[in-house]
Amino acid sequence: MFLNNSDLGTTVEQLAGKPVESKSPEGAASSISTLSRRSFVMASSGLAIGVVLAGCSSGEEASTLSAAQDKPSPLSDVAGGDASPGLWIEIEQSGTVKITVHRSEMGQQVWTSMAQIVADELEADWDDIEIVQALGDPKYGDQNTDGSRSVRFNMHRLRVAGAAMRTMLERAGAEEWGVAADRVSAELGYVVHKDNGETLSFGELAGAASALAIPAENEIALKERKDWRYIGKDVSSLTVEQIVHGKGTYGIDVQLDDMVYAVIARPPQIFGRTGAVNDDAARAIPGVLRTVRLTDLEAPAVFKPVGGVAVVATDTWAAMQGRKALKVDWQDGPNAGHTTSAYFASMMENARSDGSVHRDRGNVGDALAGAQTRVTAEYEVASFAHSAMEPPCATAKWTGDKLECWACVQDPQSTRATLSGVLGIPLENVTVNATWLGGAFGRKSKPDFVCEAAIVAREVGKPVKVTWSREDDLGYDYYHAPSAQFMEGGLDREGKVTAVLHRSVFPTISTTFSTEADEPGAGELGLGASDMPFDVANIRLEAGKAEAGLRIGWLRAVANNQHAFAVQSFAAELAHAAGRDQKDYLMELIGRDRFVDLAADGVDYANYSADIAEYPIDTARLKHVGRKAAEMAGWGRTLPDGHGLGIAVHRSFLTYVATVVEVAVDADGELSIPGVWVSVDAGTVVNPRHVRAQMEGGTIYGLSNALYGEITATGGVVDQKNFPDWRLMRMGEAPRSFEVDIVSSTAPPGGVGEPGTPPAAPALTNAIFAATGMRIRRLPILGPNRQRLTPDIAQAT
Repeated sequence: MFLNNSDLGTTVEQLAGKPVESKSPEGAASSISTLSRRSFVMASSGLAIGVVLAGCSSGEEASTLSAAQDKPSPLSDVAGGDASPGLWIEIEQSGTVKITVHRSEMGQQVWTSMAQIVADELEADWDDIEIVQALGDPKYGDQNTDGSRSVRFNMHRLRVAGAAMRTMLERAGAEEWGVAADRVSAELGYVVHKDNGETLSFGELAGAASALAIPAENEIALKERKDWRYIGKDVSSLTVEQIVHGKGTYGIDVQLDDMVYAVIARPPQIFGRTGAVNDDAARAIPGVLRTVRLTDLEAPAVFKPVGGVAVVATDTWAAMQGRKALKVDWQDGPNAGHTTSAYFASMMENARSDGSVHRDRGNVGDALAGAQTRVTAEYEVASFAHSAMEPPCATAKWTGDKLECWACVQDPQSTRATLSGVLGIPLENVTVNATWLGGAFGRKSKPDFVCEAAIVAREVGKPVKVTWSREDDLGYDYYHAPSAQFMEGGLDREGKVTAVLHRSVFPTISTTFSTEADEPGAGELGLGASDMPFDVANIRLEAGKAEAGLRIGWLRAVANNQHAFAVQSFAAELAHAAGRDQKDYLMELIGRDRFVDLAADGVDYANYSADIAEYPIDTARLKHVGRKAAEMAGWGRTLPDGHGLGIAVHRSFLTYVATVVEVAVDADGELSIPGVWVSVDAGTVVNPRHVRAQMEGGTIYGLSNALYGEITATGGVVDQKNFPDWRLMRMGEAPRSFEVDIVSSTAPPGGVGEPGTPPAAPALTNAIFAATGMRIRRLPILGPNRQRLTPDIAQAT
């Protein structure tokens, strides 16, 4: 996986005198050696990608692209974006196949899944694969690693890129042997002569293939599904072994010559102001070099730094001690009156009142008025923090009028654009290298922390690493929106649902980008609310106003979290009111097999940026996973006293997930989770092993937040400071048994990073009701300081 200078070839960009991206195997675009905290020296020299590139041998010039390939690629605009093979693949004379990955690796195994797609169509040997992490550059198209979109946005074009390269190698082999192209075929890193069995390696053919024209898409034969070698298989990870051996480069690992270190004292409130600063005691700390005052944050927050004072030192510990000694007169900002308890009361009051209509089927008012039974419920979900294992961290180097950054970012392109705007320099003067991410969940797509490093680096004239502590991470997040929801349903004499009214109130993510935003729009409501799949004659969705007291941002599964909790909890409440089994009743609520027609209900539905014809809301798939998860859990079996099963189903990010949770509650209210069963239909799956891992991780993330996750504020200041205050599920509390079923499907790929999270909470609370009769309508259930279920957490049914 590591390169020496002797392995490097000459690129067409070098021959043409064009700028060349210099990349380490882990993606740092620099000629500077990187020493990690684990004393691992990273190779830093690299080379730009050519369509096919043979490495130098004995000082001879490497083969490069022919002049014909300077012409526009016929694959520059296939479905999904540019599939030109030179953008994604490089083959060396040694046979090493380097695949460029333009999305960020944060534990979701995007390196492996994208490499599987390319390698399969290329017919590469998996043992020959190396990964190059792409710089932030528009030539790759969308690089934003969120929304569970990496595979579904890129699968087709990566298949085309791999198949195009395979076609070129086969043509080169056919020319070498003087036979027709159909008399050769690629197989595991070789081109094979079908008539006599002779072989030529990809490395041997690289130079000749590079001189050929790139084929058009209609000249390329993609493999049939039955012939896939890697796609759909449990292929071993390209990152886990490196992680185990401490070889990966995370944000905190980056080291540059003559680097200094900084931590930042930030205003306690977002939009608070920095008054008088006395840094005498801070500068007296051994190792502290100076302080840098940052500009106060003005609304809207966007991705700008929050302001404050940076303490710059020769090491991080000295910088932290200097920050403790710093004396700053912090001044209140406009959020000084924001306190969580009053805020929730205001949101719930809005949820009880009429709001803006976003879905309207039939006549809900008349149907409710004529119902035999009316059921109402109010649901609250607290604000969450991302709290990834690795807090934000960034390193910046300012040279003249140019900036280069290394950071754990989910979207190097938006980071690059933000840096350009904050620093007031041209976009082309900014280079962003994405390191590995130690978790992210949406936080690291907001590059405020990278801007801090860049500003301080420009001020001090040295490379600067800015480190966030866990306290910084929890106190200055872009939080998942708190929410209040009101639901009302009507039942007829047979217990059939005739009407559902749903009102949703939460501060929209748009408040981070606009001072005018005060109400969730169609996009966020389309995450589990306006797309409610129930086959009910009368449905109405309304939204209410809520201003933000903190920065709001997307967190794993976004608004699906609160909407799935309310909708799936309410389905169980309706079942109880009808005297029915919750699973059977839920299947009946979803109703007949059909594609849900939201347009007929006047819904402005984005469908996760996918064509609704290609990715319809398919109730048959939703019910299938529900029945499968129930079957796995042994739904209907006799349970011990204090045990209960709960079920929830949800479609998000074009994937269908059903979760069944079993809980056990003892006489003292101690809660444990004996088992969890998940069935997922994500369409075409690239790597089942990783899908299972994502379902497990996403479910535990949802359970942890449901049990303990709560961010509160007093006077605009976040109350939680570290993990004792922000409680996470511990290893001993995790489900003792966890089974995941992956539905075999030929449907287009859906997302997998997020869909496992939303149904976890309602499945858990429905199970608690089944075990104890306690109806829980507010999350978290316990919070950081409560250890047991007690009657005061339950709401009347």
